[in-house]
Amino acid sequence: MNQRILYVGDDSPASTSRHRADALRRLGHEVTHINPYRDLRKHLTGWRIIVHYRTGYLFMQGAVQRWQQAQQARLAPTGRFDVCWVDGGELLGRQVTDGFRQMAGKLVLFNHDDPTGHRDGNRFLTMLRTIPRYDLCVVVRPFNVDEYRQRGARDVLRVFMSYDEVRHAAPPDDGSVPPQFDTDIAFIGRNIPGEGRDVFLHELVKAGLKPAIWGDNWQASPVWAALQPFWKGPSISGTDYVNAMRHARICLGMLSKGNRDEHTTRSMEIPYAGGLLCAERTNEHMALYREGEEAVFWRDAAECADVCRALLADPERIARIKAAGHQRVRANQVGAEDVGRAALQRLLADGKALT
Repeated sequence: MNQRILYVGDDSPASTSRHRADALRRLGHEVTHINPYRDLRKHLTGWRIIVHYRTGYLFMQGAVQRWQQAQQARLAPTGRFDVCWVDGGELLGRQVTDGFRQMAGKLVLFNHDDPTGHRDGNRFLTMLRTIPRYDLCVVVRPFNVDEYRQRGARDVLRVFMSYDEVRHAAPPDDGSVPPQFDTDIAFIGRNIPGEGRDVFLHELVKAGLKPAIWGDNWQASPVWAALQPFWKGPSISGTDYVNAMRHARICLGMLSKGNRDEHTTRSMEIPYAGGLLCAERTNEHMALYREGEEAVFWRDAAECADVCRALLADPERIARIKAAGHQRVRANQVGAEDVGRAALQRLLADGKALT
């Protein structure tokens, strides 16, 4: 049953929010996408974003309410939506979600961060107060289920983080490899203070390996001088992102300890793009892939270095793991379309129309 969906979230092409909205379209639903982050950008730049981030966006609720009311008036002639899908949701307070309730039969909140954790301080303070307003909250960590329920959630669905079936698909292989992506080991991601990613990569360098690094904030690392020769540039997206993953012999996946991760979007995107996932050994990673056959895992930088050296000496094994990992991630049903389908099926579980 196709739905009319009002989608509230970032619509920039590289965002996972946009990927989920596009996936819902591919499933046949009619999606109207509105982006509060763009429309309210004057409140979300410079010193203002620092203040609002640290105060949970409480002091910009007047602006968010006016934005929601303007969207409601603009879209009123198109009729009532079946579903309002909120992606992220940190900007939206109770009055705003109540306004969206007037526009749609059901409300869904999807957040792939860790709002009930502690890494981001008060960032999600406003969102957490709206949890009881939603018919369904979709989370990506098992412990978030009970934590959301304790905050009054009506229903909670746990899914895995996802790849996008279109944006992360490898383009046709013509046998050539762009020189900038012909690397032994690739890491794509920002340097997060306190997470130790820079120290980890420095350990690989000291072990004689040559990781290619794409991402932001690496210049702030205390070991930047040692990492600078391996830094290829700021964050990448689109075809460059896919090519960097699939053409590297090995692609590192790192977790955010502050976000209590046991897997990330990279855990899915790397194998789907045709890359070899080399990530920390966790219960979730080991449930997703057979170690040594569909992905490789490590407990620390020393083991990672050993694993990488052994792989680089065996190109045929690299090719086998890449192929097996790609098959497994598709079989796991962890694409953006799978997430959209699962959420909407949960909403329809009572057999009633979404009107």
